[in-house]
Amino acid sequence: MFTAYYALNFNPFTNEIDTKHHFESGDFNQASARLEILKNHKGIGLLSGEPGSGKSFALRCFASSLNRNMYKVVYIPITTLTVKEFYRALCDGLGIIPAHKKVDMFKQIQESIYTYASKNITPVIIIDEVQFISNSILDDIRIILNFNMDSKNYIIMILCGQPKLVLQLSRQTHEALMQRIAVNYSFKGLSRNETREYICSRFKACGRAEPPIDEAAYEFIYTTTGGFPRKINSLLTMALLTGFREQSPILDSGLFLKANEELAITP
Repeated sequence: MFTAYYALNFNPFTNEIDTKHHFESGDFNQASARLEILKNHKGIGLLSGEPGSGKSFALRCFASSLNRNMYKVVYIPITTLTVKEFYRALCDGLGIIPAHKKVDMFKQIQESIYTYASKNITPVIIIDEVQFISNSILDDIRIILNFNMDSKNYIIMILCGQPKLVLQLSRQTHEALMQRIAVNYSFKGLSRNETREYICSRFKACGRAEPPIDEAAYEFIYTTTGGFPRKINSLLTMALLTGFREQSPILDSGLFLKANEELAITP
């Protein structure tokens, strides 16, 4: 395996890397600062960006930093959920046995949120891949967050998705929900310098001080991946595999070109 050949403790470019090895890019720091505001004031946050730009990892770091005695984290990935399926997923996440009818589940959810609040526990509801969400669910999210005439925020809700999510929310039908969004950040991807620094940090995290990469190859990596971490991870993993197969101690531009042809990555 390439890890032994390149003197690595593990694959530095796995997407499941421990949050303690996070790289503090501009995107990561900007998103983290906004999530910290949300942590202190509660309400709704919106994170958007292209696939693989680092949104989910930033959320994972945020969630792992929370004191479990003070926060209840609920993660809901949206794919093709119906409204009732969304309610059931939210009930499950909050530790509720869901009722059969939607109206009863609604009451259960609000009562559960009140119960957590009485124990000084804040539910943190992370809804991922929200670009697939239906307008009906968006309407119900707004309704769930309306606690009678009480203006106090009892939960943290984070909506995370691709850029078209922002367009969807900007429609007039969702104006009331948009007005409740307290923090908003759009991920842009890593810069050229950050791409190099990110790669170096990943190698250091797995025990190698200097990356086995020819200096000229970094420009190819950046232009090929567009600075998106998931694409960088895929390209670097394939390059390490290709380098191992060819017994090449240094990964140069030609080797990265071969790796890219196998992956067919486009920026």
